[in-house]
Amino acid sequence: MLKNLDLKIAIAYGDTKISYADLRSHIKACSDKYTLNEAEHAVIFAENSLEWIYAFYSIWLKKGIAIPVDNLATASETAFILHDCQPEIIFTSRTRLDIINQAIKLSNITTRVVMLESFETTVTGDTTELSSFPEPEPDKTAAIIYTSGTTGNPKGVMLSYRNMLTNIRAVSEHIHIYKPESVVMMLLPVHHVLPLMGSIIIPLYVGGTIAISPSMASNDIMQTLKDNSVSIVIGVPRLYAAIRKGIMDKIRKSFLARTMFSIARKVNKPAFSKWLFNSVHKKMGGALESLVSGGAALDEEVGADFQTLGFEVLDGYGMTEAAPMITFTRPGKVKIGSPGEVMPETKVKIEDGEILASGPNIMQGYYKQPEETALILRDGWLYTGDLGYIDKDGLLYITGRKKEIIILSNGKNVNPVEIELKLMESPYIKECGVFYFNDQLQVLIIPDSSILEDPQGRKPDEIIKWDVIEPFNKSVSSYKKIMGFYLTNDELPKTRLGKLQRFKLASFAILSTNEQDFTEEVPVTAEYRMIAGYLEAEKSRKVLPHHHLEMDLGMDSLDKVSFQAWLMQNFGISIEPNEMVSFGSVSKLSEYVAEKKTRMEDVKLDWADIMLERVNLKLPHSWFNGQWIIYVTKLFFYLYFRFKAKGVYNIPEAPVIFVPNHQSSFDGLFIASFLRRHQLRNTYFYAKEKHFREGWRKAIAKRNNIIVVDLDKDLKESIQKMAEVLRQKRNLIIFPEGTRTKTGNLGQFKKTFAILSRELNVPIVPVSIKGAFEAFPSGSKFPKPWKKIQIEFLEPVYPGTHSYDSLTLYIRNLIQETQNNK
Repeated sequence: MLKNLDLKIAIAYGDTKISYADLRSHIKACSDKYTLNEAEHAVIFAENSLEWIYAFYSIWLKKGIAIPVDNLATASETAFILHDCQPEIIFTSRTRLDIINQAIKLSNITTRVVMLESFETTVTGDTTELSSFPEPEPDKTAAIIYTSGTTGNPKGVMLSYRNMLTNIRAVSEHIHIYKPESVVMMLLPVHHVLPLMGSIIIPLYVGGTIAISPSMASNDIMQTLKDNSVSIVIGVPRLYAAIRKGIMDKIRKSFLARTMFSIARKVNKPAFSKWLFNSVHKKMGGALESLVSGGAALDEEVGADFQTLGFEVLDGYGMTEAAPMITFTRPGKVKIGSPGEVMPETKVKIEDGEILASGPNIMQGYYKQPEETALILRDGWLYTGDLGYIDKDGLLYITGRKKEIIILSNGKNVNPVEIELKLMESPYIKECGVFYFNDQLQVLIIPDSSILEDPQGRKPDEIIKWDVIEPFNKSVSSYKKIMGFYLTNDELPKTRLGKLQRFKLASFAILSTNEQDFTEEVPVTAEYRMIAGYLEAEKSRKVLPHHHLEMDLGMDSLDKVSFQAWLMQNFGISIEPNEMVSFGSVSKLSEYVAEKKTRMEDVKLDWADIMLERVNLKLPHSWFNGQWIIYVTKLFFYLYFRFKAKGVYNIPEAPVIFVPNHQSSFDGLFIASFLRRHQLRNTYFYAKEKHFREGWRKAIAKRNNIIVVDLDKDLKESIQKMAEVLRQKRNLIIFPEGTRTKTGNLGQFKKTFAILSRELNVPIVPVSIKGAFEAFPSGSKFPKPWKKIQIEFLEPVYPGTHSYDSLTLYIRNLIQETQNNK
């Protein structure tokens, strides 16, 4: 893993030049200072330095397992890793000694600590003791790299020498990026696998040179580039974004430079751009060939601007578990927006939208975590958790993060990155992070204070609320609305390589929910007191005058229908649910009510009043052929699955509400298959209007006992339609989760069925569907044959004295119990 080139410069650090012969001497001298047996663990907890490299290779010389740890980690974070890996020795620096001592105490381990400063030895030139570096055994564990912890505690990724050698061959033999004449800048913290491989291991393996930048300050970077004629830079998107901003700021100040940039963009030829911006290339050392980007997605504008300037940003995709590369951009084949083609010796496939990788670069597993390993490594494939696709040219495109997809309580899937990108189109927002908290989508925002000024004297939170969040909420579906936002001037929690730690965002929300900062005067009007009192009782929280019905109080569509009815009962005023949010705050709404009210009573909301408002509903008649389709489908289910039912005798005479869990697109047919002829004829499904807009779908609905409702447009009328079905002595099938499960787990139940049952005194038959998710999981095109599917009709439940919420929870718990039973 180390070339025998003797006199060639291996490392340049300011005025210090270390030859390959010197490097071997330093490594040998370092290894002589401590004892470590084969396969024992050695932690390096220090900032980038020459001694860091000596310590790392000395561990390999002793056939130990190197464990680099982020030197900026806290004592508690470091203690978690120390306790997990139980190292025999820890290398650290004077500046990190206090932290490592605290971590050792917290982890309750016994180990030896060695100061890297003790490796500052004088080179004698005597290399006879280590004339060559021993070749490693490919399948031995070389290093344990702890993941950054974007979703919780880090896991130790065990990488073998074979894993690393596969990546080395990919970018030196198959793709000629690293060559003996390459000079690579060591800039990023090398505890992470990307800079460890890219700026230390690969350069020294091919016989190149490492140029260490003293820091990440722009002056140090530029000086290192110039002094060493650096040809390869390993960076992350944030680094390239910062460099690009400095260059573009200067270009925008000059009419001539702007014109040149515009011409270069139109010509789009690398040679022309390099000639045109020769001065920029000289300032960056004049030898740069490759700007390698990894660790996170590269902004397309950043990549495009560097390309216009004559630089190639070679974007890649990978993860620690792949040591780290899975795809990489070939020089001369940059496609903005894509992290390139699959690496040699690696295979990639897309399964249900998820990127899977296989090959000799894939990790051995997570250290001491067989269960976690089994979840991500299956049948030789690494399940990356990233979503994407490969185009006809073999280029990969990343569309999202499966683990970051937020599954709402109604079963809807939300990609937070899409919302963040949309919000960041506003000039008022520098950065933001969307998260799920208190059963609501919320966002933490870093505002751009330099332009967040208002001539009308509005506060920053008012500007964000009305000029950013409110327009966004009006432009998206109801389930994508932002129901709460928080402003901060602190940087969002991220890993060292810039990945957002979304799981930490909720803690900001908890801190931000303290209302003591608000000293506004509470209106004394009777209308405000009544409205605020109603809302406090409904939402079980304190209500303040400035609160927004959605963004602060989290009112959903059903809440608004209830509120609409309450306002009519108490004030004789009707406000449509979609109009309520336009008032902006509880105080403004109360002012409107005070002005427009026709009466004022303190009446408790009664859903029965809503049910009394009859709607004209002509029930569709079941098409004769429709019943035969059910019978034929049932026969198919018997032949294709191991299909059976329990508890059919529990179904009472109509009216009744069937309440099943939702596992597949066949669920309605599964239930219908076990209904007797007269029950089937009198049973109605309700379906969302958006699924039945085409003419042929409408025709099917009219002939097959399907009631089409528009839950988004008029939830109140939709509930009244369902009530009318029950009044006409018919049955209803209501899926309270709203949509099929994406994980196989039971979602949250909406209380619509409980309101209908309670107000009309109609029994509920809970229905447990088991096995349908395994047979026909979300995203699959065809069901899997011979899977066991069981439909169980539970005993009917009468509403009795249950409240809406308690009845909803009771039914869900009954179904959950059957799901838990094997």
